[in-house]
Amino acid sequence: MIPMDKKAMNAQGIYQADFILVTGDAYIDHPSFGAAIIARTLERFNYSVAVIAQPDISNDDAFLHLGKPKYGFLVTAGNIDSMVNHYTVAKKYRKKDAYTPGGLSGKRPDRATIVYSKKLRLLFGNIPIIIGGIEASLRRLSHYDYWDNTVRRSVLLDSGADLLVYGMAEKTIIEIADALASGLAVDDLIYIRNTVWKTKDKKRMPHSAIKLPSYDEVLDDKLHYVRSFQLQSQNSDAMTAKPLYETYKRHFVVQNEPTTPLTTFEMDQVYDLPFSRKPHPIYKEPIPAIEEVQFSLISQRGCFGGCHFCALSLHQGRAIQNRSKESLLSEAQKIISAPNFKGYIHDVGGPTANFYHQSCDHQTTHGVCKNKACIGTKHCNKLKVDHSDYLSILTELRQLDGVKKVFVRSGVRYDYLMLDQDKSFFNALVKHHISGQLKIAPEHVDNTVLKAMNKPPFEQYEAFVRTYNSLNQKHQKNQFLVPYLMSSHPGSTLTSAIALAQYIKKTKQHPEQVQDFYPTPGTASTCMYYTGINPIDNQPIYVPRDAREKAMQRALIQFYLPKNHTLVKQALVKANRTDLIGHAPHCLIRP
Repeated sequence: MIPMDKKAMNAQGIYQADFILVTGDAYIDHPSFGAAIIARTLERFNYSVAVIAQPDISNDDAFLHLGKPKYGFLVTAGNIDSMVNHYTVAKKYRKKDAYTPGGLSGKRPDRATIVYSKKLRLLFGNIPIIIGGIEASLRRLSHYDYWDNTVRRSVLLDSGADLLVYGMAEKTIIEIADALASGLAVDDLIYIRNTVWKTKDKKRMPHSAIKLPSYDEVLDDKLHYVRSFQLQSQNSDAMTAKPLYETYKRHFVVQNEPTTPLTTFEMDQVYDLPFSRKPHPIYKEPIPAIEEVQFSLISQRGCFGGCHFCALSLHQGRAIQNRSKESLLSEAQKIISAPNFKGYIHDVGGPTANFYHQSCDHQTTHGVCKNKACIGTKHCNKLKVDHSDYLSILTELRQLDGVKKVFVRSGVRYDYLMLDQDKSFFNALVKHHISGQLKIAPEHVDNTVLKAMNKPPFEQYEAFVRTYNSLNQKHQKNQFLVPYLMSSHPGSTLTSAIALAQYIKKTKQHPEQVQDFYPTPGTASTCMYYTGINPIDNQPIYVPRDAREKAMQRALIQFYLPKNHTLVKQALVKANRTDLIGHAPHCLIRP
């Protein structure tokens, strides 16, 4: 196990760690957690690593007890942005944290990447500090911050760190480690892909770098913010991207090109590392985050779905990277041998379970298209739709001795599923791989809203529901759909929300999970929310920002709850839809 105290370090013959990894999560030695992947990858290349997990920011010894690392500190806020981890979309403090023993909240500071980095700089002086993880990745350049309601600087500047690693970092971290071990200064590591660095010397700038609007321009003019977002989006693929830079009063912040996606062989190597698949033994209380993934398999990374509200493609990219069947079967055997395994593999998937291959052959030689979506409001005619390999993996997994069921719980993209003329996978999914209910994400019913989300027209969802129901009947299954629905996304008016409520009423649903749109850093939808402009077509878009209206839109999705009666009535009156107040079957609420 990766050591977390001096005694454990010494027991492994480590008297000074090469790197000390500081994380806002409790340390779980499982490949679903970024800190574990980085620690085990460094270990594989013979670098010693120790971990400081969820240090008490008020206690210097929490940072000092492992000593000074030989090459530097690696800092991450954890698997989730610390502000999203702490606050609801209503900016209320969350009471639970799934990444902390006992599910307790408050074990990491707000803006953990910044706070940890500044603390390390204060205590250790001029030692390399390298930041990464989802928080650093999504805040790598100037970005709208929902909690401050303003545009913040690159987190590289605010943290005082020396280097930022964005995206998935297995290749990058070894290149950095080898460079530091060879004697290079951290300030000289300006050539490594997947990194962001800062300089005061314009002569160090890559000749091919594209100039983004400056921080002051982005701060002062929302049109500049839109333009910056567009340039970043167009330069996000390893094959086609150019370096980007933005200017600040005293610095240039430079983003190097993304690194090439992992090959299947490289992915297999990562997931074959000797993870214990358990929380560190130092913890006495259970950590909720491990429960769903402990008996799950990650089959791929990346997503070409292109949902405008999702930050996944900013971190993992649009190009799918998959593992081999042999690697997944090998990991499944490790799961089966666990003493607490009950015969159920909870999930086989990734960001989107049924995206197992690259979206088209064109990507192999030309990269992902800059200004064209693979799927969404409409699909590209070059989109390759094939579930055969993924189905083969699921079939062989469920035939292993000791396995009772193999479920698919990470989201299934229903429009991609419906495009497949071969219904073998759809049949197998319904017959073998659903645990009573299938989670699906139509998000809305209004096609104007769906277009702003880059989701397919609602008619496609209705066609999917009909097919799903018919297959359940065919296989004599009584399985349900659990639709994820979103309120207050840019483009959604009260009229849109009422249409959604009417559909829920018509189909006799009672959604338990409702998500208000959450403007997280870096997404197209957040750009819309902040600027009121859709960066896809440069057209103005309606944005529900008023807290009262947002509450109404949310309440409409759960109109049947007595606690929502007043808000729903106010919404219907405001939208001139009092015809939906009454005793008739079509009415949403009674007078």
